[in-house]
Amino acid sequence: MLIIHKHHLRKGLLPIILEELLSARKQAKNDLKKETDPFKKGVLNGRQLALKISANSVYGFTGATIGKLPCLAISSSVTAFGREMIEKTKQEVQDHYCIANGFKYDAQVIYGDTDSVMVKFGYDDLETCMKMGEEAADYVSTKFLNPIKLEFEKVYFPYLLINKKRYAGLYWTNTKKFDKMDTKGIETVRRDNCRLVSNVITKVLELILERRDVPEAESFVKQTIADLLQNRVDMQQLVITKALSRQDYANKQPHVELAERMRKRDAGSAPAIGDRVAYVVIKTAGTKAYEKSEDPLFVLENNLPIDTKYYLENQLSNPLTRIFEPILGEKRARELLTGAHTRTVTVAAPTTGGLMKFVKRVQTCKGCKSALPKSNKGTLCPNCLPKAGQLYSEALASLNALEIKFSRLWTQCQRCQGSLHQDVLCANKDCPIFYMRKKAQKDVAQQALELEKWNDTEW
Repeated sequence: MLIIHKHHLRKGLLPIILEELLSARKQAKNDLKKETDPFKKGVLNGRQLALKISANSVYGFTGATIGKLPCLAISSSVTAFGREMIEKTKQEVQDHYCIANGFKYDAQVIYGDTDSVMVKFGYDDLETCMKMGEEAADYVSTKFLNPIKLEFEKVYFPYLLINKKRYAGLYWTNTKKFDKMDTKGIETVRRDNCRLVSNVITKVLELILERRDVPEAESFVKQTIADLLQNRVDMQQLVITKALSRQDYANKQPHVELAERMRKRDAGSAPAIGDRVAYVVIKTAGTKAYEKSEDPLFVLENNLPIDTKYYLENQLSNPLTRIFEPILGEKRARELLTGAHTRTVTVAAPTTGGLMKFVKRVQTCKGCKSALPKSNKGTLCPNCLPKAGQLYSEALASLNALEIKFSRLWTQCQRCQGSLHQDVLCANKDCPIFYMRKKAQKDVAQQALELEKWNDTEW
């Protein structure tokens, strides 16, 4: 926002409001730098963000024709002045910080957006870069009218610029340790992507930026894709959630169609308008995304096969390509999605529907997995009977391990709801623990049934 002082005139209302908001934010940011208590730092950070939003909203309410302070001339000029100031900053920096003026490198403005400019001075040590940034901010500030003042904010090192409004880097405000890994416009927090995307992208950026190990990042991506295609990724990482805001969408949406199917199955438990609908994409006869969406609990109960190819092509492909293309080039980045690690695919066998209507179930030996004749009593073939004690102990140990896993997840849910002495009533389908608990509960029940079959075995 451009504020021009004319001392021979009375100061306007908007300059007074903005000066108070911006000075209060500056004070909050200064206090934040000095504070060491984590709780107080969180409060101060929330305060400076709230003041930032309040100051930014001035642009919005001056552009609203119905409001307290409408003035279209101001709102229409804000972006124009902002662009002009960015261009002027770029010109001043590149003209002053150059080899011709005695500097070691020619400064290069590599990115500018809204109210910030990112400059590459050419130096490879943080201390010099921070010093140059502070000096450049003071120098360029002298070229603008008071009270416009540029401030040095941070150094990104290393810095991955993908395209406009998409970048990531380690955020430094001191030379001892980076503050955090900062990302903008990258799929790390969006809820309309599955959790697998967020986890993979975060891990890849950590390997590339923090450890500077691109080959390890490539190996991690290949292993994750192989695990996905071989059905080794936990289903809770594949759940996508979207808000059901209305039912009359112009085009058919996966979550809307699923909500309608769930309403036909059980109207009492079906999602209503305003709820978030959780779904996974499964393999079906249909080819459209809205035909393949299904309730995760229904998938767990019926062991329906997940469409892993959909997750690779529609969820992981674009984010990974955007990150790796600037580093590896287009050809090598594409090989991450089409190499030898993608050739082995495992599909879960459904327990209902389709070909399962024509399948005849046959009991198999718990030891060698060979088919048992109908006349055979128990769960072992004659060849495996001598190992009955060992096999039973292994089955019992497996049940115990599953029960421990379920009890830990159950206790975690009890702690979340605030009581260790009540049943878990939570049905939050946005929570990854919810699906892990449901799957563990199903696994315990299945293993208990398998253990009961040993009652007929004579050994």
